[in-house]
Amino acid sequence: MAASAAEGRALSVQPIAASPGDGSMEPGTGPLLVELPGELLEQILCSRCLDHRDIISIQGTCRRLRELCPPRGKVWRRLLSVRWTSMMKYYNPLDSYDWLEEYKTRHRAGLAVCNLLAAFSKRLITERHIPCEGFNDFDTLGYPTHYLEDELLSIMDNKSKKCSMLKYCAKKILYSMRQETILCNLKSFLQQPVEKQPILEGAVLIDQYCNPLEDISLDNIQAQLDTILEKVKALLGVKNSRHPALFLQAGATSYIEDLDLQEQVLDALNHVLFIEMKFKGNVTDFYNPLNSYIHQVLITKTGIPISLSVLYLYLAERLGVPLEPVNFPHHFMLRWSQGIQGSTDIADYVYVDAFGGGKRLSARDCEYMIGQHVTEEFYAAVRTKEVMQRMIGNLLNLGKRESKDRNFMLLRVSLDLYLAMYPDSVQHLLLQARLYFHLGIWPEKVLDILQNIQALDPYQHGAVAYLVQHTLEHIEKRKEDSGITIKLRSSDIEICYSIGLIMRHKRHGYSGVIFGWDPICMMPPDWIEYMDTHNLISGANQPFYSMLLDDGSCSYVAQENLELHPSPKEIMHPDIGLYFSEFSSTHYIGNEELKLQYPEDMEFTLSSIQMTNGQSSNISPHEC
Repeated sequence: MAASAAEGRALSVQPIAASPGDGSMEPGTGPLLVELPGELLEQILCSRCLDHRDIISIQGTCRRLRELCPPRGKVWRRLLSVRWTSMMKYYNPLDSYDWLEEYKTRHRAGLAVCNLLAAFSKRLITERHIPCEGFNDFDTLGYPTHYLEDELLSIMDNKSKKCSMLKYCAKKILYSMRQETILCNLKSFLQQPVEKQPILEGAVLIDQYCNPLEDISLDNIQAQLDTILEKVKALLGVKNSRHPALFLQAGATSYIEDLDLQEQVLDALNHVLFIEMKFKGNVTDFYNPLNSYIHQVLITKTGIPISLSVLYLYLAERLGVPLEPVNFPHHFMLRWSQGIQGSTDIADYVYVDAFGGGKRLSARDCEYMIGQHVTEEFYAAVRTKEVMQRMIGNLLNLGKRESKDRNFMLLRVSLDLYLAMYPDSVQHLLLQARLYFHLGIWPEKVLDILQNIQALDPYQHGAVAYLVQHTLEHIEKRKEDSGITIKLRSSDIEICYSIGLIMRHKRHGYSGVIFGWDPICMMPPDWIEYMDTHNLISGANQPFYSMLLDDGSCSYVAQENLELHPSPKEIMHPDIGLYFSEFSSTHYIGNEELKLQYPEDMEFTLSSIQMTNGQSSNISPHEC
């Protein structure tokens, strides 16, 4: 509903009165709308059927109604909360805000995001990739990050099938934005003093970076672990109502000194965690990367030694039992001191195997478990950074084993994490440069990495020189490819449609004009997967058409999903003039550049229009 100013004035002057006797209302015999009590009027203005255009119109009618819609009042707060419900989590209910200004800013941020996404989607269609450096454009918009993220999430949640390309671009950009933020948080975390680097927080940062689109937070993880803590305390209380673990304050770092009382805690923890809640080591799917993500371990209740140990360590410490992480080869462990804390004698410790249900082992048992002798240095406690390094190392090894995902996403994110911790690791910098070179992405970044490697280790000159040479060749080739590429219709796969035709999507009903085509899908593998292209009858091995849509966006559509529009009309897209010289009642006529690129298409378009004139639009041209 969008009321005009005149309609708003009508609301204020229409008299309403009660008829005698029955309580009904008749026009012209009662108080004006503006004479109603303020609270009642405010309730009316907060109605969900009114949007910002209605409120602006109403505000213009008279002073009374304008005063009922102050910038810091309930009406504008309601408008913001109804239109962008997810935004309200960013506001403290105890603080006062200029809701009108918040609404305006959020609205402008949304428009800016949509304009950038439209530009990115077009570049994706014409260049087959979103430029990595393009993500920086969002930083220049000048809006708070949460405004931009909220708009990207809104686009991703849009149920319209018409927005597939925008959704894909929104997902890629949100992924990149969140990773950048998380990486900054990780670097800040690593700069803290060692005693202020909790292992759980480090593990959650790794989880967040690898899964930036998931709703993962340290607070949420801790809340889930607090639930487990309450179960353990309840069991402890049954056996010993005066157990000191029951009286430890949240956030306290004090430990129980008596070893018997500590053992009671570990027994109760083992029972709740591994028997009652059925947490266990994932023996059947050990090499699944999900085993390394803390939020997934809490969902599936399965993990690998290091992820289960992180949870176990946190819970034990919150219950007053000091455990320490041990970087034991092939099997991450925890150690529990039986004597003087910090002793270097491995016999002074019991080793806890969280992967094995909290089983307690001697040093000899640990060696028997892995089947080899281990020197004493491997029984030493390690710090948070070493624990994180091992977690990231596990993901790196899994990333190197990837075969199905040609984007090597796991390898990419784990390299990012490792280099955030150890930025001067020449071995990992070289791996990153080779990976980007292999994927053919971000060649300018490859050159930066190679320059850094050369400065750190001049002995890598041979490998660096080879990659520099081929990267420069790739950049030059990309410049050459940016020119006009002539496309002829002679192909093993018959191309049914042509430039300038007005098409309709068979399933979703939207319309657009073709401004480019490929004999087969030329999009990156992750786009093909995201769009479920493999579920099409002909999959990716069919012509795909670049289209300007009637809503101002762009799309890349499979041939089997298109049909000639039965009643073609002009397409209201801002880029029409970049490709076409005019609209000729049934089709568009390409400009000179488009005619050069698709020299056979104009004749084919005219032929298609003639053949389908008077026929059903469901019949494809040339019996294709």
